[in-house]
Amino acid sequence: MAAFVGMLPLFAGLTDFCLAYACGVLSGWSWFIFWEMGGGRLRIKKVINNNILCVVDEKGQEMIVTGKGLGFKRKTGERVDPALVEKTYRMEDKAEQRKLRELCQQIPLEHLRMTQELIEYIKPQLTTKLNESLLVTMADHISFAIKRKKEGVEFTNPLQGAIMCYYPAEYRLGQRCLREIQRQLHVELNESEAAFIALHIVNAELNTNMTEMYDITRLIEGTLAVVEYYYQRTFDRESLDFSRFVVHLRYFAQRLFQEKALQDSGDENDASFQQMIALSCKQHYKCAQCIAEYILNTYHKTLSGEELIYLTIHLKRINSTWK
Repeated sequence: MAAFVGMLPLFAGLTDFCLAYACGVLSGWSWFIFWEMGGGRLRIKKVINNNILCVVDEKGQEMIVTGKGLGFKRKTGERVDPALVEKTYRMEDKAEQRKLRELCQQIPLEHLRMTQELIEYIKPQLTTKLNESLLVTMADHISFAIKRKKEGVEFTNPLQGAIMCYYPAEYRLGQRCLREIQRQLHVELNESEAAFIALHIVNAELNTNMTEMYDITRLIEGTLAVVEYYYQRTFDRESLDFSRFVVHLRYFAQRLFQEKALQDSGDENDASFQQMIALSCKQHYKCAQCIAEYILNTYHKTLSGEELIYLTIHLKRINSTWK
């Protein structure tokens, strides 16, 4: 490293923005150097359009900056005065940052800006931290939905009823997003889009992808069908106990599909506890076994004794309030 530092004067004749790459020169190291003199400024990495730039700060962190005319007649390597920047978008994850950069080239800036505003509204309404990827996935979905609407193509969500029931808070936020889209962009999307947006929000809560989220929702729906058939009763969808049970199923399904299901510890005390619950709550334990059979037949996944006990406890709780 000392040898490399000694080479810095060699670059003295270059401009204050220097990009050097050397391979296998300094003790077998490869170097990618972003050297910027006069810190505190942003350097243009890519001009996306007249109003959007991809820039790098003095720490080498990439971000998207926007502002009226910010990219007009600008070139890669030029400096940008931060005072001219109206909005900054930066992802901690590099892969997500790349997706954001690519998305900015594909959708109108107003769609990105509005989505960011929607997310800022959504965050304090929920108790779970949202994954930063929500900006990319939700902006992409909203922009595509608006485009489809203008072309006369609209999708329906076959799981809309289930989403409305199992994720009520997120669904209401999805409805709020539709109203804001209509207010700001004068585009009236159909109600199914509220369900799609709700799933994107739940994805960001659970750190899942959309395919996994559909599987989770279907598993919840199937499990509830098994439970209601077993007890020959219907859940009160508005009750607190139902809401708690669905939350448990949500995280239970997430563990299952991410191969993180609870495993039996092999501890004698744990085994004794499981046996005690199975004996004292025979009816509910049998229902849990029915759920396990449904999951095995449908998803080819086997539940541990630990998962069965947790299901039994929740089944007992929700069943105790039924009349």
